[in-house]
Amino acid sequence: MPPYEAIRKAREKNLDLVEISPTAQPPVCRIMDYGKYLYQQEKKEREAKKHQKTITVKEVKFRINVDDHDYETKKNHVLRFLGEGDKVKATIFFRGREMTRTGLGRQILERLIKDVELQSIVEFRPRQEGNTLHAILAPKKVETGQKPKQAQPGGSRSSGSSSSSEPGLPPAQVAKPAL
Repeated sequence: MPPYEAIRKAREKNLDLVEISPTAQPPVCRIMDYGKYLYQQEKKEREAKKHQKTITVKEVKFRINVDDHDYETKKNHVLRFLGEGDKVKATIFFRGREMTRTGLGRQILERLIKDVELQSIVEFRPRQEGNTLHAILAPKKVETGQKPKQAQPGGSRSSGSSSSSEPGLPPAQVAKPAL
């Protein structure tokens, strides 16, 4: 229809004439309440922001002469951060003569990567930048189609066998006490 007729129809209904596709031949327009449309778009964007997960990068610093207990403690921090869904930057800082022993630092980071490989993905292999050696680990993605199975309250009984004392394990895998 001609533009003046479309404008007249929009004014009769107290609505706006909005151009949807200006490059089409002829241009495509729609009669709608444009203010309401903008409000709904803004509302959708706010709702999408609520459901976003911001990923933070946590840093764990090691030294080349780290003791086993200190290493285990820091490894547990890395596992906790990965479990919370954060990325982890493992850093080794070399001072003075330690720069001649960068192989030791690389061994520590490779050991860490090997120890947390079940819970993480290596985004950046260990690499040296100046007097620091660092690697970045990210949490493994959880498959959206598969949900972890949870035991039902009250336990489930299979045909003819007793209920398992441990929830989540089938009766065949539970050891029965000797009488």
